[in-house]
Amino acid sequence: MLGLVIRLVVLFAILTVIYLALSRYYRWCKTRELETRFDSGEVRSRDRTGYVARGMAEYDRSLSRKLLWGVYLVPLGIVALLIYIADFT
Repeated sequence: MLGLVIRLVVLFAILTVIYLALSRYYRWCKTRELETRFDSGEVRSRDRTGYVARGMAEYDRSLSRKLLWGVYLVPLGIVALLIYIADFT
């Protein structure tokens, strides 16, 4: 039982590192996209920093941001399913 707990803690730590790396990467990509769109002249705003800040606030509420939680949910769900199958079948 202790071995299982240790493995789950290690899995959770690895998933946390993956989540943080993906989160930073996607935020960087979105920031670059907003800056590129502003620099191309598609935007009628004069405040680049404000435009990017509003875009990032919108991104924080978006579905794609929430889908990153799948980094935790999918592997832990698979582990739970495997444990259930191994114990109860």
